[in-house]
Amino acid sequence: MSFFSSRSLARLRPAIPAGLGMMLALSSAAPARADDSFFTPAQRKEIVAIVRDALKTDPSILSDAIAALRAGAEAQEQTRTRDALATNRAALTTPAPSDAILGAPRARTTVLEFYDPRCPYCRKVLPDLDRLVHDDPDVRIVEKVVPVLGPASLLTAQAIVAAALQGGQDAYFRMQRAIMTDTTKPDATRIRLLAKQAGLDADRLVSDMAGTAVAATLRANSELAEAIHLEGTPTFVFDARYIIPGAVDYDALKAAIEKSRHS
Repeated sequence: MSFFSSRSLARLRPAIPAGLGMMLALSSAAPARADDSFFTPAQRKEIVAIVRDALKTDPSILSDAIAALRAGAEAQEQTRTRDALATNRAALTTPAPSDAILGAPRARTTVLEFYDPRCPYCRKVLPDLDRLVHDDPDVRIVEKVVPVLGPASLLTAQAIVAAALQGGQDAYFRMQRAIMTDTTKPDATRIRLLAKQAGLDADRLVSDMAGTAVAATLRANSELAEAIHLEGTPTFVFDARYIIPGAVDYDALKAAIEKSRHS
């Protein structure tokens, strides 16, 4: 996945204090008391020794504890995600005026994509998105560009949003494709060239990039991404019912859409 922070790594972090949790569990045979000072230094040393000996004798104790912690963290994450989707359902299912829509604007199924123009996995999935809306006329993909990968991402995101101000969604997608299929690191000069190649007014584009309308769109996208606890790009939200983080292929997208329709 092209995440700036990996979901899988995030889920492993809670497992770090497993050793401490194991010590507390094994020490429960002693008289329970909230105040740790109940144990003398000698008793605490003995408890540590017992724990170490238990782990040496049966290492599965530690793996079981880690598995339990992971399960608890995943359940907590699922609850957080479900609550975030419910809270932000309207914003996730109703396109904003500034959003570009791939596919039929009034399609029954809404797939919202958060993407960064510089993200290689976002670029990789572009053909699958085109194929998806071609094969299924009842799907619309609402595009939310979020610059999360640094200054170059911000520059390209501004250019894509600015393109729509002079040519609507058609110009948006022409500029998006020009940028996301380009292999040269973007700068102001490169953006001007790509804008001209996309049939746009480069001077106006550069002016609009610095305007309040573009800033407001990017800010709204980022605020929604933060509200659903976005961890990276691409991230797909299906009818505000559930999320798939990371790049997925055509078959996985189709399966997710069918699952959403039958939820």
